[in-house]
Amino acid sequence: MVNFTILAGGYDLFVATYLFNPAASTLSLAGKYPTGANCSWITLHPTNESVLYAVNQNNDGAVQSFSVTPEGVLSDAVVTVSSGGLRPAHAAPLTSGQLAVVNYSGGNGRIIPTTDSPLNLDVSDSGVITFPPPEGGVSHPHMAYQYKTEVFIPDLGSDTIWRLVEDGSPGNWKIAGSIDQPKGSGPRHIVIYDELLYTLHELSSTLTVQAIPVLGSTNTSALLANVSIVPSDAPEGAAYAAGEILIPTPSHKFPTPYVYVSNRNTGTTLPRGDSVAIFEYCEGELKLVNQVYTGINQIRGMEFGGEHGEYLVMSGVVGEGGVAVFKRTEGGKNMVEVARNTEVLTRTAFVWL
Repeated sequence: MVNFTILAGGYDLFVATYLFNPAASTLSLAGKYPTGANCSWITLHPTNESVLYAVNQNNDGAVQSFSVTPEGVLSDAVVTVSSGGLRPAHAAPLTSGQLAVVNYSGGNGRIIPTTDSPLNLDVSDSGVITFPPPEGGVSHPHMAYQYKTEVFIPDLGSDTIWRLVEDGSPGNWKIAGSIDQPKGSGPRHIVIYDELLYTLHELSSTLTVQAIPVLGSTNTSALLANVSIVPSDAPEGAAYAAGEILIPTPSHKFPTPYVYVSNRNTGTTLPRGDSVAIFEYCEGELKLVNQVYTGINQIRGMEFGGEHGEYLVMSGVVGEGGVAVFKRTEGGKNMVEVARNTEVLTRTAFVWL
């Protein structure tokens, strides 16, 4: 059975490398590699897995590039460039070779070209895009997500999803439209599957589904489904804020495109920790399939991996749950824990090599 290498970022000064051995059900910490402060989001280049990008979620926000070996050994930072704003929370490489980054506390973002190598980020031709704040409020862009030639930006502060298009040349982008979201919902992360927009809302802890309007036609799209992800047996004093959403690509082992979303209880907790809620969108409805408790508090980062996407690695931002790997069972309707490591107690983002 194949072993897997997993990289994990966090609110710290390093990326942690783990070795997951499915046959032995072990998750071993293989190393810690220095980065800028608060590398809370990490992501691989889409076609070159030897290139890793990491944000530095600080007031002087930055993005770094690293080379990484198949064993998960990181180089020193090759390039460190400004994110153009405060506290970047997410970065996403585009198929064009550019890197999108959004600044949660800055209300802005930029899309950065690369030069002769995907490691070389060049901000000299990268303008900063400012997202319009709501009346009496502030913009909080939380993610960048490529959809065809557009980049979608869920804005938790403005309750909208901005639609960006390139404006003449790499590094220059503009707002070309938006998709309104329910007021006060706080859209955090999205996934587009089968031409439907799945949005996880942090402030309302809800999951919604919408059709994607033709760009320029309208800023509204009716909600096809809208459900709470909060467990029905939440403890008294609980306070929830949704975290992550994933829809792994279906396979012969897991043919149904289940939606996996993480709960984050910031209030009174129980030893069982927070849950990953599993939904199925079927016949115009989001149906709750399961709530799987994880022994992890405030699940912020999780990512599928394995030969068939059968494993889900996750961690929280508080507590002592460490990093855990769960295996999908029952065709994806359930999950069981197979390995855990608590040498590093909290992590916020993962990639599988």
